[in-house]
Amino acid sequence: MTDSVKIMPNTSPHQTKAPLVAVLAYDGLCTFEFGIAYEVFGLPRPEMGEGWYRFSVCGIEPGPLRAAGGLTVAVDKGLEVLEEADLIVVPGWRAIDAPVPAPLIAALRAAHGRGARVMSLCSGVAVLAAAGLLAGRRATTHWRYVASIAARYPDISLDADVLYIDEGSLLTAAGSAAGIDLCLHVVRGDFGADAANSVARRLVVPPHREGGQAQFIAAPVPEEREGIRLGPLIEWMRESLSEEQPINLLAKRAGMSMRTFQRRFEATTGESVGEWLLKERLRHARDLLEKELAVSLDDIAISSGFGTLATMRHHFRRRLGTSPSAYRKSFGD
Repeated sequence: MTDSVKIMPNTSPHQTKAPLVAVLAYDGLCTFEFGIAYEVFGLPRPEMGEGWYRFSVCGIEPGPLRAAGGLTVAVDKGLEVLEEADLIVVPGWRAIDAPVPAPLIAALRAAHGRGARVMSLCSGVAVLAAAGLLAGRRATTHWRYVASIAARYPDISLDADVLYIDEGSLLTAAGSAAGIDLCLHVVRGDFGADAANSVARRLVVPPHREGGQAQFIAAPVPEEREGIRLGPLIEWMRESLSEEQPINLLAKRAGMSMRTFQRRFEATTGESVGEWLLKERLRHARDLLEKELAVSLDDIAISSGFGTLATMRHHFRRRLGTSPSAYRKSFGD
């Protein structure tokens, strides 16, 4: 079945053409991040109509250019593309501490100065930082690179526990796959939720992914005794989401005082008990909404531990920016 989406771009009243997205190509190109940008913004999507994005690749240096995976890339356009681009995507960078060519810095500053949005995926934040665009701003990148960027650019407010940050004309994504989340966020802002959901379905990814990087950051392995206690308990918590799980009951099952349990649970999972439970309940509810189309919303709310549809709807709105029924609809065709 072909999606049919009426797109209504949020563009300037003076803009008469579809938004032009320019993606940088360079020697040492990160092919995964480049592929994300092309898949979302460059892939032909006739169902979106004539107002959909225009796409161009900008070679920042003479080619042919080497790319990750043993590929060679030939690009027929250079930095002049940035003079007209509405959105510039930096798909990673060849190394987090690799120097950024002065002509590229000048072109990015000029483009941003005239109103273009500039977006980095993963290590591409190094380019935005070197251009001075992130000074005094919030930004994110892969958690492995946060310390390096923070040491060299202390005027950037880095957040390692998010998937992406939207500062209006400056956007940054965390690890590589978080680039998908940010690109869908941009589509949602430019063309609306229906368009973003349509692209997400083609990618076979959730329209909106809950959570941040904390769950992936390497953490000390808990002591064996704690692992024996908390491992089975966490599995029970996942299998018993429909039940009330007060902290005093969980601490008792773990054989710990409430204070000790809360401290060790957070050290093990990276999240408080309440936050972990809420995310698990949202995950379970989304799973049912996607796969069990005949199950009523009320039953899903009970099965997921929200108790009532009103409570589930509240958390969907607050955390996912959508409603359970709208979320189901995006997967129900």
